[in-house]
Amino acid sequence: MTDRIVGLVFLTLSIWYGVTAGDYKASFGDPLGPAAFPMMVAVPAALMSVMMILQPGSNPAWATGRPMARQAATLAVLLGYALLLERLGFPLATMLGVTLLARLIGTGWQKAISAGVVIALLLYVSFDRLLGLPLPLLPNLTG
Repeated sequence: MTDRIVGLVFLTLSIWYGVTAGDYKASFGDPLGPAAFPMMVAVPAALMSVMMILQPGSNPAWATGRPMARQAATLAVLLGYALLLERLGFPLATMLGVTLLARLIGTGWQKAISAGVVIALLLYVSFDRLLGLPLPLLPNLTG
C-alpha cells in the first residue's frame, strides 16, 4: 500500500509540475522554450509514479526514529533552499544547502563546507556564465 500512496503523491506532483512549467514564459534561453527541461523531468516522473501504483513492491515499513528525522530535515533544507534562493543569492543559498545536505549524510564539517563552496561556484559559473541563465548573485537585502 505504501508504494501506491507514494506513487499517487508523486503522480499528482508530476502533473502539477508539468502543468505549471508549461505555462512559464521567459524572454531568454533555449529555442524550445523554458518548459522543455521541466517537461523532460515531469513526464518520466509521472510514468514511474504510474508504475509504482500499478506494480507496487512488497509492503515496506515506514521509516521511524532517526531515519525519519533525517528525511524530514532533508525536506526542510530543500524547502528552505527554494524559499531563500532569491533572498540570499544563488551562490550563498546553494553553498548553505549543499553543506547542510552533506552534513545530513554524515560528512564532517570541513568536507561539507568545501563541497558547498565548490559546488555553488561551479553551478553558478556553469549556469550564469556559460549557459547564459541569469541567477541572483548577491543577497537581496531590501526585501
